[in-house]
Amino acid sequence: MTGISTHVLDTALGRPAPGVRVELSRRAADGGWQVLAVSATDADGRCRELPAVPEEPGGAVLRLRFDTGGYLPQPAFLPEVSVVFAVEPGQPHYHVPLLLSPYGYSVYRGS
Repeated sequence: MTGISTHVLDTALGRPAPGVRVELSRRAADGGWQVLAVSATDADGRCRELPAVPEEPGGAVLRLRFDTGGYLPQPAFLPEVSVVFAVEPGQPHYHVPLLLSPYGYSVYRGS
């Protein structure tokens, strides 16, 4: 099993972003997406309810989809942010934070 975690930081305000809906999905063999979990960030901007993902022999491609339109000032320039990343076999955990502002974002693999 590979643990997946994320958090959202509002870089414009310099604080965590609470209440951002987050969807975790796995790319299916047909190229579509299988939703594994839906959660939302807490007061610390963290999603604590994402499940571990079963390992696949060749790895997997996952997607974190953030509903940023519900958080950002309206009308939101970025109504949604999707982060697609590859998970390698044997890796125990992936932490993928989203640094968000009204007109841009950044992601990275954290620890």
